[in-house]
Amino acid sequence: MSLVSTIVFCHAHPDDEASQTSGTMARAAREGHRVVVVFATNGDHGEVPPDLADGESVVQRRRREAAASAQAIGLARVAWLDYADSGMTGWEQNGADGCFHAADLDEAAGRLAAILDEEDADVLVGYDWHGGYGHPDHVKVHHVVHRAADLAARRPRLLESTMNRDAMRLLMASAKEAGMEAGMDVDGPADDGNPFGTPEAEIHYRVDIAPDLEVKRAALTAHASQTSDVGMMLAMPPEVFALVFGFEYFIEPGREPGMRDAWILSD
Repeated sequence: MSLVSTIVFCHAHPDDEASQTSGTMARAAREGHRVVVVFATNGDHGEVPPDLADGESVVQRRRREAAASAQAIGLARVAWLDYADSGMTGWEQNGADGCFHAADLDEAAGRLAAILDEEDADVLVGYDWHGGYGHPDHVKVHHVVHRAADLAARRPRLLESTMNRDAMRLLMASAKEAGMEAGMDVDGPADDGNPFGTPEAEIHYRVDIAPDLEVKRAALTAHASQTSDVGMMLAMPPEVFALVFGFEYFIEPGREPGMRDAWILSD
């Protein structure tokens, strides 16, 4: 890998980059790498903000928020695959014309591969096999990213963003012991019926993003229209926010088992 790399992150919806990989993105950008985010969908099934201006659409608002988040993180480019949001598992929108979930795999991967070729990407980051929690668009990102890596003129190194199920379980147990509402059952069924995230034994990188926690908060703040999810994250006290979001986790397909505290570009 070159000393300065081009890293392309593919995310399902605007705001996913903020909650999942903004710390890693910010560090890479701060170290001088070219960092690009690609959104598969326009997020049109997100929350409708009450302050939409006359003639303003949810898509327009979310694109502006994505641009503000990118600026906070230090990204070099924001690109879009231009598919519609597919909604949660079982929604009728899962099969709607133009939605990402129903898109032809090679067509969607071809759109991403074209961006990889434009960027001459060294690294491509997608999601684990079930997109962390089974959302149809997140699962589709996994497949599209893998196929796009095959289609690219120069195959990039492939990484998958994930959540550490074991660490999440410990956090929930600690919250319960402290008398707080424990929230989700990480071993229970997520959107597709599978547990959340990935067992720690299947993860390769734990990236400490403590130096960029405020960047992560700023990126989330940029997506202010999504008050349910983003609002809940931003409402966490600083010490809780640091516990929940202080690390980002990645799988490298084909790598020998074993999680380590390491920077993804150190190899």
